[in-house]
Order: sequence, then C-alpha cells, then structure tokens
Amino acid sequence: MLARRRFAYPKEPFVTTAFSSLPLDPALLDNIASLGYTQLTPIQAEALPHILDGKDIIAQAKTGSGKTAAFGIGLLSRIDFSRFTVQALVICPTRELADQVCKELRLLARFTQNVKILSLCGGVPSRPQIDSLGHGVHIVVGTPGRLQEHLRKGNLKLNRLQTLVLDEADRMLDMGFSEVIADVISQTPKQRQTLLFSATYSDPIRDISKRFQNQPISVSIDNNHHDSVIEQRFFRVDKAKRINALGYLLAYHRPESTVVFCNTKRECQDISAALDNCGFSVQALHGDLEQKQRDQVLVRFANKSCSILVATDVAARGLDIKDLQAVINYELPWDPEIYVHRIGRTGRAGKQGLALSLCLETEMERVKAVEEYLKITAKWDEVAPFQMNYQERFQPPMATLWIDGGRKNKLRPGDILGALTGEGGIPGSEIGKITIFDEQAFVAIQQESINAALAWLQKGKIKGRSFMVRKSK
Repeated sequence: MLARRRFAYPKEPFVTTAFSSLPLDPALLDNIASLGYTQLTPIQAEALPHILDGKDIIAQAKTGSGKTAAFGIGLLSRIDFSRFTVQALVICPTRELADQVCKELRLLARFTQNVKILSLCGGVPSRPQIDSLGHGVHIVVGTPGRLQEHLRKGNLKLNRLQTLVLDEADRMLDMGFSEVIADVISQTPKQRQTLLFSATYSDPIRDISKRFQNQPISVSIDNNHHDSVIEQRFFRVDKAKRINALGYLLAYHRPESTVVFCNTKRECQDISAALDNCGFSVQALHGDLEQKQRDQVLVRFANKSCSILVATDVAARGLDIKDLQAVINYELPWDPEIYVHRIGRTGRAGKQGLALSLCLETEMERVKAVEEYLKITAKWDEVAPFQMNYQERFQPPMATLWIDGGRKNKLRPGDILGALTGEGGIPGSEIGKITIFDEQAFVAIQQESINAALAWLQKGKIKGRSFMVRKSK
C-alpha cells in the first residue's frame, strides 16, 4: 500500500558514548579532547567500532554529522608513521570538500609530528603535488580526475594502501565520476578496508558497494524517525478549467520537482506548451521524442534546471528521479495500479511526498477504484480561481550547459569540472550534476553563475580543445 510507506528504524534509542570508551592511542585521545570532542555523534558511535575493527562499512550520513572525524580517527589509527607510503586515500567530489577533509585530518593528527597529508585536486598546478609525492606521503585526499591523472603518469602509487574512503559517494556518481572512480580503485590492493559514505542509499550506491566492498556493515542515522507519508488530495474540476486548476496547484505548492502525468501524447504536448507560455519551467516527455531529445529532457529535470516534467506513463517508464516532491495526475488513469505506480515516485527515502489528482465529474468511477484498491477514503480539496497569464515562475536553482563533445571525444567529468573550477574560477559548490553521452555532455550550474561559466567555456578550452557550448533549453 503506497499511500503510507513505512521504514524500519533502530528500535533502541541512540545512547551517547564517550570517545574515551574506544580503544584508541592515548595521545590521539588527548588530542581529540583538546579539540573539544567529548561525546561521539550518532554516526561516530555506530561506525567507529566497526572501522577500528577493520570492517568495510557503507554509511548513510550527511555533512555535519561527524563522518569526517569517524573515518579520520579510523584511518589515523591504522597508519604506520615510520613508512612514508600512501596508506590511506580519501576520494571527494570537489576541491572544497577535499580541503575541508584535509583541514580536519590535520587537526586530528596533531598528536604526531610525523604524519604527511596531501591534497590532490584539479584547478591548481600539479608540479608541487608531484614534488610532495616524491618526498613520501601517508594520507592522500583528492578529487577523482586529478587522482586518475597522477596514477596514469606514475606519480601516485597505491600498492601499499590500507584504507580507502569514498566521501559523499552519491554526489560523485551524480557528477558522472563512476568510471573514473572505478579506474582509481582498480589500482589499489584487493586486501584493503573500504569506507563508503553517502547521503542516500540509491541503487547506484548499492552497485558500487557490491563491486568494491567486502561484506560491508550498513550504518544509517536518521534524525527524523517517522513514517514517510504520501499525502493524497483529489480536486473536482470542470473540463474547461482543468489547465487553470493545474496552474493553481503548481503556483500554490511551488514544488521544485514535479511530474504531471497525462494519458496521451497530444495532451502531454498541449499541457507542456500551455505551462511554458505562462512562464513555468517545464519540459515534455513522450514517445515521439528522439533519444537525444529524451536524454536532454531527463538530464535537465534530474539536475534541477527544470522544475516540471509533463509525461505519459509509457515515456516515464524507468524514470528514477531523487527528491521528487510532487506527482500531479492531470487526468486519472483507468487502472488503479497505474495510479499507485505514478504516485510511488514521490515520498521516497523517508521524505514527505505529495500526490494531487484533478478529476471531472465523469471520472468518479476512477476515484472509487483507487479507494477500493488502496483501502482509503479520498480526501477532497478545492482549487481557487487562477489565470494562466504569462509570469516568470519557478526559477529552478540550476541551469544546464550543453557541450558538443562526449565520450567519443574522450571527454570526462573531471575535464569539465577542472576547466570550470581552474582558470574558470567557478566554485565547485556551484557545479551540479555532470552527464556525458557519446557525442554530447551536460553540466548543471547554479543560476547566478551560469553566464560566467558559459562565457568561460566558450572562450576557454576543455582538455586543451575548444568545444561548442550553449545553454540548454
């Protein structure tokens, strides 16, 4: 029953534990205390005992949860400081995060004077990095592209690696680094400890865990221990006013990501055109689209540079968008199972979902079918009068740049990221998902930086080559 999706959480409440209860070097414990750390955070209490025991873990933890200290204390406990070889590697999605990790690791490592920690990130000259590697390093923190570059050139050796950390793994996969990460990991010893940290437990995260971890222990800390609920609302409308009612629901709820379901391709095109004419950020997804067009539509919707996707059921098959906030049935399907499948795309991963359905008086039998199938009583609401006049609405948080080059041009996500964050000067935190196909690539940029990024890529180069670049519409 998808109207109310339940999730299992730990039955026992989290019990705060002192760092002193862990089997750590006394000097490390003293340093931890000097930093003001006294009690373990939930993720540290759950993960650190397993990390110290040498186990692989897959941990669901967000920034600010204390995860860096968790894996930092763990990997520092295993370092042999007398050997100046790379014994720990932390892979991060951006230079900013890598810098933060380096800073915290250096604070945690103050108990010893012998530790060498090096950042290997793009956007800065590689010569000083090569020189530092030549003098010997214990811990490397880096971004996928620059790590791969140093490995390819023989500057970085990972044959003595003991601990591998994938930090914010979901974001790295979103940015298109899966192949690069796989290449880097392939050059590490099979006998190693692998710690994977991610804000979500998506299928790609599970896949990478299966490929590179050995019987990992799952750790998940969720501060919102409540059921996920898909809130369902039904609205009686006249046929002539159905499009206005749709405009009202979108303007009232203002979800950042919404799928509007239609029953026909023609309806899909008409609704998309009507919403576009009124200033909504919208794309249509139907069976008449060529593969390149479909790819572009899905990329823009997934990377948050388009807020509304109007789709038919057939075209939406296989659609898996994280954080889908709302589903709107412009017209109810005849089959209640299709209704359940539609609304099941929202309210995932413990989050609240919203399912809104517009119904004509002649469609009440469809509502009854849904009620009987789900064993619920439909909750009815009203829409206010709404004029579908033009107005800038739903400015999405991101915009997308299209690049006329892809895998066949040997273009990688790291090349695009490096071009933007290096001489382009765009902060990595303002760069979203990078998607590369055989002959084209897309990169999401925050709205306030899109023009600067476009200007730089149009006049600059990616991987030493000039590419045609434009805003994707």
